[in-house]
Amino acid sequence: MILLNPKKYDREHLDPKSKEIMLKTIDFFEKRGLKKLKEDDQSSVWYDEFLEFIKKEEIFAKLLTPSGYGDSDSRWDMWRIEEFNEILGFYGLCYWYTWQVTILGLGPIWMGANEEVKHKTAQLLKDGGIFAFGLSEKEHGADIYGTDMMLYPQPDGTYLARGDKYYIGNGNEAALVSVFAKIADTNEYVFFVVNSKHPKYECVKKISTSGVRQAYVAEFALHDYPITDADILSRGKLGWDSSLNTVNIGKYELGWASIGICTHAFYEAIDHAANRNLYGKYVTDFPHVKKLFTEAFARLVAMKLFALRACDYLRSANENDRRYLLYNPIQKMKVTMEGERIIDLLHEVIAAKGFEQDTYFEMAVRDIGMLPKLEGTTHVNMALVVKFLKNFLFAPAEYAEVPKRNDIANDTFLFNQGATSGLGKITFNDYNEAFNGIASANLEIFKEQIQAFKTFLTKGALTEAQSKNIDYMLQVGELFTLIPYAQLICENKKIYDIDNAIIEEIFKFIVSDFSGYAVRLYTGQDNSPEQQELILKMIKKPALSQENFTAVWEKYVYALKGQYKMND
Repeated sequence: MILLNPKKYDREHLDPKSKEIMLKTIDFFEKRGLKKLKEDDQSSVWYDEFLEFIKKEEIFAKLLTPSGYGDSDSRWDMWRIEEFNEILGFYGLCYWYTWQVTILGLGPIWMGANEEVKHKTAQLLKDGGIFAFGLSEKEHGADIYGTDMMLYPQPDGTYLARGDKYYIGNGNEAALVSVFAKIADTNEYVFFVVNSKHPKYECVKKISTSGVRQAYVAEFALHDYPITDADILSRGKLGWDSSLNTVNIGKYELGWASIGICTHAFYEAIDHAANRNLYGKYVTDFPHVKKLFTEAFARLVAMKLFALRACDYLRSANENDRRYLLYNPIQKMKVTMEGERIIDLLHEVIAAKGFEQDTYFEMAVRDIGMLPKLEGTTHVNMALVVKFLKNFLFAPAEYAEVPKRNDIANDTFLFNQGATSGLGKITFNDYNEAFNGIASANLEIFKEQIQAFKTFLTKGALTEAQSKNIDYMLQVGELFTLIPYAQLICENKKIYDIDNAIIEEIFKFIVSDFSGYAVRLYTGQDNSPEQQELILKMIKKPALSQENFTAVWEKYVYALKGQYKMND
């Protein structure tokens, strides 16, 4: 099955080293066991043992050092990076978090022009170092236009860095922190690196105790920290582009953490429900419980199918194919929101059990809501997605088919993404091609909804006021997002040969969700009478097949009972 099962790990890796890394990581967590995992979580213990393991096995060095800077088997390969993301999310968000912010911290370094720092970074990774991304500030959040961190030029050609950064993961122990700032006398954007152990670097405090308890999310300040040209990564346009292009990579990781969390929680929930007898029946015998589990399963498979396919586009990107810039924010926004929904569905089944301190589920309930709120809020990413609507729906272009990208390759384009502007010029292949050849009653209904949506956009053309109303456009964006989401799911249905019965259950919830978003647009916004009539045509009931539902429940969902339990 497409879902991760650490006890039966069989993900396709074309090189033995990558598979070895994943198996050793699984073995590390399974030997620690759930009891120790929860004890460390509840005590907010800094994860020294995990970082020692990473150092010993040189895992971050292998996975996060681009070719040419590390050992021969080191490369930046998003196929295996996504796999490591899922495994860390599966065992605990705190472990994923230190990895995630290390990726963000490395972005401006590998994108920058400072070769000396790149080689130094490769050695620090080999030595077990972790990294941090100094972008957001207390007063401005992620509004990088308003950054107050400054480099003050000195008569001898050096600089003094002065200012503070806020909500910075790994800010207590980072070997290097990539810091975004302006040069004081010119307002030129700049990235430079600092060491968290330097006397002019102050780790002010830990600012987050909820969420990932063991992680250290810091406020730090630089007090006339001395900077030379040897510490500067990029200036001007490259500095600006490095900030946003780093986030382009980092936001993709969030969806994989959510997938990992949901998968582990699913195993725990199905085992609990299938072995609990109430009123003379096992919990999984109740019709409403079957429905909750089957919907959660369909949503989880859909999340993973989309995420896997988004990686193919990310790895295949080049200056003439930037479609990943649509799929990445959907991965960050939609996949993580689906994760919240899945945990809610599972929690409805296991109820109070989900709050017990010795369960993995208790962490899942707490942590899953964090992911949609990192690397830009859901609303920020939705506003980005809407920029692609016109070309995606109404101006398809010709592209060569993107293959499954599990090949051994260094994804060099990610560190040379170019300008962050021009999103409105990006074109897409015809999404209808993905739907061809799939026999699904609910897919056919969804295609009718898409056509109704396009008719709404053309015949019920939005007024200038509606187009400028962020709330209105967010509602339109919810409807639009489901179309590329469905497209990539269908593309991967063919690549991974997913059973038609599962696809039917996936599109059952997609049709329902689309109708729900249409209702919200109808009831929550000011629309003209013509627009209201057109919106109503988007609202459709999915096809309900008890036979199909039962097939998925028996063959795939209930079959997960007893398939995975973390070692004690």
